[in-house]
Amino acid sequence: MSDRVRVGLAGVGIIAETHLAVLAERPEVSLEFTADPRIAQPPLFRGSRPPHYGSLTDALGAHRPDLIVIATPTATHADLVASALTRSSARVLVEKPLVHDLASLARLASLDGAADARGRVFTAHHFAFSPEVLWAAEQIAGHEEWGPVTGITSAFYDPYAVRGEDAFTSYVSSWTDSGINQLSMLSRFVDLTALVSVRQTDGGASAWCVCEYRSRGEVGRARLRTSWLAGSSSKETVLALGGSDVEIWIDHTAMTGFVAGAGELLGTHGDDGRTPRKIAHYRPLYESLLSDRPDPVLGLDVATTITGLYHATPPDDATL
Repeated sequence: MSDRVRVGLAGVGIIAETHLAVLAERPEVSLEFTADPRIAQPPLFRGSRPPHYGSLTDALGAHRPDLIVIATPTATHADLVASALTRSSARVLVEKPLVHDLASLARLASLDGAADARGRVFTAHHFAFSPEVLWAAEQIAGHEEWGPVTGITSAFYDPYAVRGEDAFTSYVSSWTDSGINQLSMLSRFVDLTALVSVRQTDGGASAWCVCEYRSRGEVGRARLRTSWLAGSSSKETVLALGGSDVEIWIDHTAMTGFVAGAGELLGTHGDDGRTPRKIAHYRPLYESLLSDRPDPVLGLDVATTITGLYHATPPDDATL
Protein backbone atom coordinates (compact mmCIF):
# COMPACT_ATOMS: atom_id res chain seq x y z
CA MET A 1 0.00 0.00 0.00
CA SER A 2 1.00 3.66 -0.27
CA ASP A 3 3.00 5.67 2.26
CA ARG A 4 -0.28 7.16 3.49
CA VAL A 5 -3.16 4.88 4.42
CA ARG A 6 -6.61 6.42 4.88
CA VAL A 7 -8.75 4.15 7.06
CA GLY A 8 -12.50 4.04 7.54
CA LEU A 9 -13.96 2.11 10.49
CA ALA A 10 -17.45 0.60 10.48
CA GLY A 11 -18.51 -0.46 13.95
CA VAL A 12 -17.32 1.25 17.12
CA GLY A 13 -17.71 -1.47 19.75
CA ILE A 14 -15.32 -3.27 22.09
CA ILE A 15 -13.17 -4.96 19.43
CA ALA A 16 -12.83 -1.63 17.61
CA GLU A 17 -10.80 -0.39 20.58
CA THR A 18 -8.05 -2.88 19.73
CA HIS A 19 -8.08 -1.92 16.05
CA LEU A 20 -7.82 1.77 16.90
CA ALA A 21 -5.03 1.25 19.42
CA VAL A 22 -2.88 -0.62 16.89
CA LEU A 23 -3.71 1.71 14.00
CA ALA A 24 -2.76 4.72 16.14
CA GLU A 25 0.76 3.27 16.48
CA ARG A 26 1.28 3.35 12.73
CA PRO A 27 2.43 6.80 11.52
CA GLU A 28 1.23 6.24 7.94
CA VAL A 29 -2.37 5.71 9.05
CA SER A 30 -5.04 8.40 9.27
CA LEU A 31 -8.57 7.67 10.47
CA GLU A 32 -10.80 9.26 7.85
CA PHE A 33 -14.18 8.35 9.34
CA THR A 34 -16.17 6.07 11.61
CA ALA A 35 -19.64 4.68 10.90
CA ASP A 36 -22.06 3.20 13.42
CA PRO A 37 -25.81 3.81 13.73
CA ARG A 38 -25.75 3.01 17.45
CA ILE A 39 -23.60 5.93 18.56
CA ALA A 40 -23.67 9.68 18.02
CA GLN A 41 -20.02 10.49 18.81
CA PRO A 42 -16.94 8.63 17.56
CA PRO A 43 -14.04 7.66 19.83
CA LEU A 44 -10.90 9.74 20.08
CA PHE A 45 -8.07 8.88 17.71
CA ARG A 46 -4.74 10.55 18.52
CA GLY A 47 -6.58 13.17 20.52
CA SER A 48 -9.24 14.15 18.00
CA ARG A 49 -12.51 12.75 16.69
CA PRO A 50 -12.91 11.83 13.01
CA PRO A 51 -16.08 12.54 11.01
CA HIS A 52 -18.83 10.13 12.02
CA TYR A 53 -21.73 8.70 10.00
CA GLY A 54 -24.79 6.61 10.68
CA SER A 55 -24.01 4.24 7.81
CA LEU A 56 -21.07 3.05 5.74
CA THR A 57 -22.93 4.12 2.59
CA ASP A 58 -23.08 7.72 3.80
CA ALA A 59 -19.40 7.65 4.77
CA LEU A 60 -18.31 6.34 1.37
CA GLY A 61 -20.28 9.10 -0.29
CA ALA A 62 -17.89 11.60 1.30
CA HIS A 63 -14.56 9.74 1.61
CA ARG A 64 -12.19 7.61 -0.47
CA PRO A 65 -10.44 5.33 2.04
CA ASP A 66 -7.59 2.96 1.23
CA LEU A 67 -8.72 0.48 3.89
CA ILE A 68 -12.15 -0.16 5.39
CA VAL A 69 -12.27 -2.05 8.69
CA ILE A 70 -15.58 -3.76 9.48
CA ALA A 71 -15.98 -4.50 13.19
CA THR A 72 -19.74 -4.99 13.40
CA PRO A 73 -21.93 -7.99 14.36
CA THR A 74 -21.35 -10.96 12.04
CA ALA A 75 -24.87 -10.90 10.58
CA THR A 76 -24.11 -7.46 9.07
CA HIS A 77 -20.81 -8.41 7.43
CA ALA A 78 -22.05 -9.59 4.04
CA ASP A 79 -24.02 -6.41 3.30
CA LEU A 80 -21.23 -4.14 4.50
CA VAL A 81 -18.52 -5.98 2.57
CA ALA A 82 -20.66 -5.90 -0.59
CA SER A 83 -21.16 -2.16 -0.12
CA ALA A 84 -17.44 -1.58 0.45
CA LEU A 85 -16.52 -3.58 -2.65
CA THR A 86 -18.98 -1.86 -4.96
CA ARG A 87 -18.73 1.70 -3.60
CA SER A 88 -14.96 1.96 -3.13
CA SER A 89 -11.62 0.61 -4.31
CA ALA A 90 -10.37 0.01 -0.76
CA ARG A 91 -9.07 -3.14 0.82
CA VAL A 92 -11.59 -4.49 3.34
CA LEU A 93 -10.63 -6.07 6.67
CA VAL A 94 -13.54 -7.91 8.32
CA GLU A 95 -13.63 -9.13 11.90
CA LYS A 96 -13.90 -12.91 12.14
CA PRO A 97 -15.94 -14.77 11.22
CA LEU A 98 -16.20 -13.32 7.71
CA VAL A 99 -19.88 -14.25 7.32
CA HIS A 100 -22.48 -16.16 9.32
CA ASP A 101 -23.70 -18.59 6.65
CA LEU A 102 -22.71 -20.29 3.40
CA ALA A 103 -25.18 -18.29 1.32
CA SER A 104 -23.48 -15.05 2.37
CA LEU A 105 -20.11 -16.56 1.49
CA ALA A 106 -21.38 -17.46 -1.99
CA ARG A 107 -22.71 -13.92 -2.40
CA LEU A 108 -19.29 -12.41 -1.70
CA ALA A 109 -17.54 -14.92 -3.95
CA SER A 110 -19.86 -13.88 -6.79
CA LEU A 111 -18.43 -10.36 -6.57
CA ASP A 112 -14.89 -11.52 -7.31
CA GLY A 113 -15.01 -10.96 -11.07
CA ALA A 114 -16.49 -7.48 -10.94
CA ALA A 115 -14.98 -6.18 -7.70
CA ASP A 116 -11.91 -8.37 -7.06
CA ALA A 117 -13.21 -9.81 -3.80
CA ARG A 118 -10.30 -12.26 -3.66
CA GLY A 119 -7.74 -9.47 -3.90
CA ARG A 120 -9.49 -7.00 -1.60
CA VAL A 121 -11.33 -8.90 1.15
CA PHE A 122 -9.39 -10.01 4.22
CA THR A 123 -10.54 -11.57 7.50
CA ALA A 124 -9.02 -10.72 10.89
CA HIS A 125 -7.92 -14.24 11.85
CA HIS A 126 -5.94 -12.71 14.69
CA PHE A 127 -5.13 -15.94 16.55
CA ALA A 128 -2.98 -17.00 13.59
CA PHE A 129 -0.78 -13.95 14.32
CA SER A 130 -0.30 -14.59 18.04
CA PRO A 131 3.45 -14.63 18.87
CA GLU A 132 3.47 -18.22 20.15
CA VAL A 133 1.66 -19.41 17.00
CA LEU A 134 4.11 -17.66 14.68
CA TRP A 135 6.98 -19.14 16.72
CA ALA A 136 5.55 -22.67 16.47
CA ALA A 137 5.06 -22.30 12.70
CA GLU A 138 8.73 -21.26 12.37
CA GLN A 139 9.80 -24.32 14.36
CA ILE A 140 7.88 -26.66 12.05
CA ALA A 141 9.09 -24.96 8.88
CA GLY A 142 12.69 -25.02 10.06
CA HIS A 143 12.82 -28.70 11.02
CA GLU A 144 11.70 -30.96 8.19
CA GLU A 145 13.45 -33.84 9.94
CA TRP A 146 10.71 -33.79 12.58
CA GLY A 147 8.24 -34.98 9.95
CA PRO A 148 4.60 -34.05 9.34
CA VAL A 149 2.13 -32.93 11.96
CA THR A 150 0.29 -36.20 12.62
CA GLY A 151 -1.84 -35.23 15.62
CA ILE A 152 -3.26 -32.06 17.16
CA THR A 153 -5.16 -31.51 20.39
CA SER A 154 -6.48 -28.02 21.14
CA ALA A 155 -8.57 -26.89 24.10
CA PHE A 156 -10.07 -23.40 24.46
CA TYR A 157 -11.79 -22.62 27.77
CA ASP A 158 -13.53 -19.40 28.83
CA PRO A 159 -15.38 -18.73 32.13
CA TYR A 160 -18.66 -17.77 30.50
CA ALA A 161 -20.99 -20.25 32.22
CA VAL A 162 -21.50 -17.81 35.10
CA ARG A 163 -23.02 -15.34 32.62
CA GLY A 164 -25.94 -17.68 32.01
CA GLU A 165 -28.16 -16.77 29.07
CA ASP A 166 -26.18 -13.59 28.46
CA ALA A 167 -23.29 -15.78 27.27
CA PHE A 168 -25.46 -17.48 24.65
CA THR A 169 -26.91 -14.14 23.55
CA SER A 170 -23.44 -12.67 23.08
CA TYR A 171 -21.46 -15.68 21.85
CA VAL A 172 -24.13 -18.22 20.72
CA SER A 173 -22.14 -21.30 21.84
CA SER A 174 -18.61 -22.29 22.83
CA TRP A 175 -18.00 -23.76 19.35
CA THR A 176 -19.34 -20.63 17.66
CA ASP A 177 -17.18 -18.44 19.87
CA SER A 178 -13.90 -20.39 19.76
CA GLY A 179 -14.13 -22.67 16.71
CA ILE A 180 -13.13 -19.99 14.21
CA ASN A 181 -10.11 -19.09 16.35
CA GLN A 182 -9.01 -22.71 16.55
CA LEU A 183 -9.47 -23.38 12.83
CA SER A 184 -7.69 -20.19 11.74
CA MET A 185 -4.84 -20.93 14.15
CA LEU A 186 -4.49 -24.49 12.79
CA SER A 187 -4.33 -23.17 9.22
CA ARG A 188 -0.93 -21.73 10.17
CA PHE A 189 0.41 -25.32 10.55
CA VAL A 190 -1.62 -27.61 8.28
CA ASP A 191 -4.03 -27.70 5.33
CA LEU A 192 -7.54 -28.17 6.70
CA THR A 193 -9.69 -30.51 4.62
CA ALA A 194 -12.82 -31.72 6.44
CA LEU A 195 -14.83 -31.53 9.63
CA VAL A 196 -15.25 -35.16 10.72
CA SER A 197 -17.53 -34.68 13.71
CA VAL A 198 -19.17 -32.02 15.86
CA ARG A 199 -20.70 -32.86 19.22
CA GLN A 200 -22.07 -30.02 21.32
CA THR A 201 -22.86 -30.74 24.96
CA ASP A 202 -24.06 -28.84 28.04
CA GLY A 203 -26.68 -27.13 25.91
CA GLY A 204 -23.99 -25.61 23.66
CA ALA A 205 -21.70 -24.47 26.47
CA SER A 206 -19.20 -27.18 25.48
CA ALA A 207 -18.17 -28.95 22.28
CA TRP A 208 -15.90 -31.72 20.99
CA CYS A 209 -14.99 -31.55 17.31
CA VAL A 210 -12.65 -33.49 15.06
CA CYS A 211 -11.13 -31.93 11.94
CA GLU A 212 -9.11 -33.70 9.24
CA TYR A 213 -6.07 -32.09 7.63
CA ARG A 214 -3.00 -32.76 5.51
CA SER A 215 0.60 -32.07 6.52
CA ARG A 216 3.55 -32.77 4.22
CA GLY A 217 1.52 -35.33 2.29
CA GLU A 218 0.18 -37.12 5.37
CA VAL A 219 -3.38 -37.12 6.70
CA GLY A 220 -3.97 -36.25 10.34
CA ARG A 221 -6.78 -35.33 12.69
CA ALA A 222 -7.16 -32.42 15.09
CA ARG A 223 -9.22 -32.87 18.25
CA LEU A 224 -10.83 -29.59 19.26
CA ARG A 225 -12.34 -28.97 22.69
CA THR A 226 -14.20 -25.78 23.60
CA SER A 227 -16.07 -25.09 26.83
CA TRP A 228 -17.41 -22.32 29.02
CA LEU A 229 -17.35 -24.53 32.13
CA ALA A 230 -14.15 -23.07 33.53
CA GLY A 231 -12.90 -20.99 36.43
CA SER A 232 -10.74 -18.82 34.17
CA SER A 233 -9.61 -18.56 30.55
CA SER A 234 -7.20 -21.24 29.37
CA LYS A 235 -6.21 -21.98 25.77
CA GLU A 236 -3.63 -24.59 24.78
CA THR A 237 -2.64 -26.57 21.68
CA VAL A 238 -0.32 -29.58 21.34
CA LEU A 239 1.18 -30.60 17.99
CA ALA A 240 2.65 -34.09 17.56
CA LEU A 241 5.11 -34.63 14.70
CA GLY A 242 5.05 -38.20 13.37
CA GLY A 243 8.54 -38.41 11.91
CA SER A 244 9.94 -38.23 15.43
CA ASP A 245 8.68 -38.11 18.99
CA VAL A 246 8.76 -34.31 18.93
CA GLU A 247 5.84 -32.38 20.41
CA ILE A 248 5.19 -28.65 20.37
CA TRP A 249 3.18 -27.31 23.32
CA ILE A 250 1.58 -23.88 22.96
CA ASP A 251 -0.08 -21.87 25.72
CA HIS A 252 -2.19 -19.22 23.95
CA THR A 253 -3.25 -17.57 27.20
CA ALA A 254 0.33 -16.95 28.36
CA MET A 255 1.66 -16.59 24.76
CA THR A 256 4.38 -19.14 25.51
CA GLY A 257 5.53 -22.48 24.11
CA PHE A 258 8.14 -25.20 24.11
CA VAL A 259 9.38 -28.06 21.92
CA ALA A 260 10.41 -31.38 23.41
CA GLY A 261 11.60 -34.70 22.01
CA ALA A 262 13.43 -37.80 23.28
CA GLY A 263 13.25 -36.41 26.80
CA GLU A 264 15.06 -33.22 25.78
CA LEU A 265 13.91 -29.61 25.68
CA LEU A 266 14.58 -28.50 22.10
CA GLY A 267 13.27 -24.93 22.12
CA THR A 268 11.21 -22.40 24.05
CA HIS A 269 9.20 -19.25 23.50
CA GLY A 270 8.50 -16.75 26.27
CA ASP A 271 6.74 -13.43 26.72
CA ASP A 272 7.75 -10.39 28.78
CA GLY A 273 4.17 -9.70 29.89
CA ARG A 274 4.24 -6.08 28.74
CA THR A 275 1.90 -6.32 25.76
CA PRO A 276 -1.84 -7.13 26.10
CA ARG A 277 -2.70 -10.34 24.26
CA LYS A 278 -4.97 -8.86 21.58
CA ILE A 279 -2.54 -6.04 20.86
CA ALA A 280 0.14 -8.70 20.39
CA HIS A 281 -2.16 -10.42 17.86
CA TYR A 282 -3.21 -7.35 15.87
CA ARG A 283 0.19 -5.68 15.53
CA PRO A 284 1.62 -8.35 13.19
CA LEU A 285 -1.79 -8.73 11.54
CA TYR A 286 -1.78 -5.07 10.46
CA GLU A 287 1.91 -5.24 9.55
CA SER A 288 0.97 -7.96 7.07
CA LEU A 289 -2.29 -6.43 5.89
CA LEU A 290 -0.69 -3.07 5.06
CA SER A 291 2.14 -4.68 3.13
CA ASP A 292 2.27 -5.34 -0.60
CA ARG A 293 1.66 -9.05 0.01
CA PRO A 294 -0.74 -9.77 2.88
CA ASP A 295 -0.39 -13.15 4.55
CA PRO A 296 -2.61 -15.77 2.85
CA VAL A 297 -4.18 -16.62 6.24
CA LEU A 298 -5.99 -13.28 5.94
CA GLY A 299 -7.25 -13.98 2.44
CA LEU A 300 -10.62 -15.00 1.05
CA ASP A 301 -9.49 -18.53 0.18
CA VAL A 302 -8.62 -19.36 3.80
CA ALA A 303 -11.82 -17.71 5.04
CA THR A 304 -13.79 -19.79 2.52
CA THR A 305 -12.16 -23.02 3.73
CA ILE A 306 -12.74 -22.18 7.39
CA THR A 307 -16.33 -21.07 6.84
CA GLY A 308 -17.09 -24.24 4.91
CA LEU A 309 -15.62 -26.43 7.66
CA TYR A 310 -17.27 -24.45 10.41
CA HIS A 311 -20.72 -24.82 8.86
CA ALA A 312 -20.27 -28.45 7.81
CA THR A 313 -22.75 -30.96 9.27
CA PRO A 314 -21.05 -34.35 9.60
CA PRO A 315 -23.27 -37.46 9.91
CA ASP A 316 -22.57 -37.77 13.63
CA ASP A 317 -23.30 -34.13 14.42
CA ALA A 318 -25.21 -33.88 17.68
CA THR A 319 -26.28 -31.50 20.42
CA LEU A 320 -26.68 -33.15 23.82
